[in-house]
Amino acid sequence: MTGIATFDRTLEQTHTWVNDIAQILKCENKEQVFQGLRVTLHKLRDRLTVEEAAHLGAQLPVLLTGFYYEDWKPATNPDKTRSQGQFLQSVEEQLPAWESTNISIENLVRAVFNMISSRVSAGEVKEVINMMPDEIKQLWPEPMQAEVAASRQ
Repeated sequence: MTGIATFDRTLEQTHTWVNDIAQILKCENKEQVFQGLRVTLHKLRDRLTVEEAAHLGAQLPVLLTGFYYEDWKPATNPDKTRSQGQFLQSVEEQLPAWESTNISIENLVRAVFNMISSRVSAGEVKEVINMMPDEIKQLWPEPMQAEVAASRQ
């Protein structure tokens, strides 16, 4: 590794996220998985308010946080995409090489949202999901959707 504890820790944490998503997707191409994670995080970030995007970013591994904020234009948040199809298409447009994986963009997004649900605090995940239109909420793991619905009653 680098010999710098902070660097080594964030590299290890980011590597774990990529490996776990690759395992969920049964994809051996770690570069493709990383690019899919990066783009999905960008599209999720862009769908949130500036404040909520910052709260989510604060809970990511340091290295992923840097990629999360890459090319961000906070003045344009939140993006008004309402449909699941539009959201998935916006991810797909940024991943032209993804087609070679033979894994659907929907499965990629679901895997990333699953990872966020398992690695970020439940309270933060609920806040993020609450900001999503109903169609996009459906991409999150069922248990988190149920918790969000129950908390609204």
